[in-house]
Amino acid sequence: IFFRAVLTMKSLWDQEYADSLGGDLLQLRVYTSRLIGKETNLVLHGGGNTSVKATVKNFFGDEEEVLYVKGSGWDLVSIEAPGFAPVRLEVLKRLALIPTLTDSEMVTQQRAAMLNPHAPNPSVEAILHAIIPFKFVDHTHADAVVCLTNNPQGEACIQQVYGEKVLVIPYVMPGFILARKILELTQGVDWQKYEGMILMNHGIFTFGDDAQTAYERMIRLVSLAEDYLETKNALHFATAEPKEDLVTLAKVRKSVSVVKGAPMVAQLDQRPEAVGFSALADVASIATRGPITPDHVIRTKAIPVVLHGDPEATVKAFAEAYSAYFQRNAQVAQRQGTSPLKQLDAAPRWGVWPGHGTLAFDRSIKAAQITTDITEHTRQAIQIGEKLGGWKALAEADLFDMEYWELEQAKLGKSAQAPDFQGKIALVTGAASGIGRACAECFHSQGACVVGVDLNPEVETMLAKPGLVGIKADVTSDADMKMCVDAAVRRFGGLDVVVSNAGIFPPGQPIEQLDEDVWQKCLNVNLLSQRQLLRHAIPYLKQGLEPAVVFIGSRNVLAPGPGAAAYSVAKAGLTQLARVAALELAPDGIRVNVVHPDCVYDTGIWTPEILEGRAKKYGLTVEEYKSRNLLKKSVTSAEVARMVGVMAGPVFSKTTGAQVPIDGGNDRVV
Repeated sequence: IFFRAVLTMKSLWDQEYADSLGGDLLQLRVYTSRLIGKETNLVLHGGGNTSVKATVKNFFGDEEEVLYVKGSGWDLVSIEAPGFAPVRLEVLKRLALIPTLTDSEMVTQQRAAMLNPHAPNPSVEAILHAIIPFKFVDHTHADAVVCLTNNPQGEACIQQVYGEKVLVIPYVMPGFILARKILELTQGVDWQKYEGMILMNHGIFTFGDDAQTAYERMIRLVSLAEDYLETKNALHFATAEPKEDLVTLAKVRKSVSVVKGAPMVAQLDQRPEAVGFSALADVASIATRGPITPDHVIRTKAIPVVLHGDPEATVKAFAEAYSAYFQRNAQVAQRQGTSPLKQLDAAPRWGVWPGHGTLAFDRSIKAAQITTDITEHTRQAIQIGEKLGGWKALAEADLFDMEYWELEQAKLGKSAQAPDFQGKIALVTGAASGIGRACAECFHSQGACVVGVDLNPEVETMLAKPGLVGIKADVTSDADMKMCVDAAVRRFGGLDVVVSNAGIFPPGQPIEQLDEDVWQKCLNVNLLSQRQLLRHAIPYLKQGLEPAVVFIGSRNVLAPGPGAAAYSVAKAGLTQLARVAALELAPDGIRVNVVHPDCVYDTGIWTPEILEGRAKKYGLTVEEYKSRNLLKKSVTSAEVARMVGVMAGPVFSKTTGAQVPIDGGNDRVV
């Protein structure tokens, strides 16, 4: 089964809005940059760059020619005026005349030439923008154009589509050497004859002396490429329905994380087009020829892992092949005078799982989503390329040069220490309020991807953040618990932490008067449901990374109170369940611990009626009851959550079967 791509490339130029900008060149630059950024078939996640040349007054009131060029760290789709670095145009033009310049030196000189020292680093293609003799310059990595160039007959395809409308430049590494090469190749060229410039295996530039001309040239030239692909019947892509094997998915994620040396999220794309691509008979060949554009290797590496058989063995083989790739290319680079290179980790960043879909691996769901977006475009480009006569990406040496670019090597070792739960995956029950919600937010703030479960449907909106997902479910339903565990694995790739928190505290009743329904409901929610959750989680925890289970017990386990038989018995049973689980799961490296809170009055359990009733049982006022512990302090949900985080983290890495009170001190427990 195949689906046909919908061509959406059209001009979004709004003359009325453009007129409202009053001819402000920088604001017009922002406007058309955002128009370009809206179209993912032009640029993705920081890709592409734009510029405008303008005359401004400096601090002394003197006029200077500057290039406002997209700054590092900004995406075109959301860029604002501060996202453009103002660089003295004359300096950039003079830099282009220097015979040799390292990219590190180029970055230094570009920053020194900025009018605003607080602006972001200028694009590494700022010099190239400077030497193009037009006021507005747009650069994208348009899918349709690059599909034409990544082809054994790439230049012939470009000639057929564009004729004399564009300059065609052979592939050159981005940065200074690209700018220098284009300067050399265009000596004596009449730029006015051209609407754009095609960089083979890289992208397209368009230009004009007004914002509309440069932008609409981009749309027109890319549309011509799309029209050509349409005539070749190349815009149809395979689709299929996915198989599902969540335990193997968890094994894949664990294997990749082990090679990385840190927990990774594994985002599985099971959309029909992803599955269709993965099921192609020749996918192992076509998927491993290289990316659409060389800058993608920074996020995706040169090729994906193609999964087959045992995940651990397959990922290990990928890592060994990657190390060999590094060794052979690093030796060549060093013979050419490059400084010694430091090998990056050998873990794949995306994968093809035949019959199941494609995968993206990274330390956060945000980064994994970026890779997923890139691979979506890559899958389509590869299939288009095959219909044009064969997908042909850049040579390995060129991809290596980009992956081990000196500017990327300079970043190594400069990143801040990751939070304790970065890349980990947690499931928390009772997550709509109180301790559960605090736990979900605590783990998420420490880098984990979290699935929060609650009977309250509001959990779906209150936890709706990237990497923080709420699911409405009944913890007493075995089917619901399986669904929630499966959802966590399907969404993020595995399961490392379970916080079993959901619970109820019924109104106090002496045993003699204890209602049977209250007794059974308390056991169902506070004990039996916890076993169901654990049972479904164990197969995935066995594939987890430093896996841990934390049960939320109660002070009542060690110091029960009158009228709380149902609650106390259920929590005591839960504690015993945790102790047995600690014994059974230790051989698999799964830690199981219990935290016993008390005096946590900012939870839904402690209604005014229950507080009043419990205080009355002890002959106390509500305020006296709330401060009856040794330290005379109440405990907050956030404080319990921090304790849970510590117990699930590295501090408790050598501890299992422990019971830790967080209750302000209780003389009956001490």
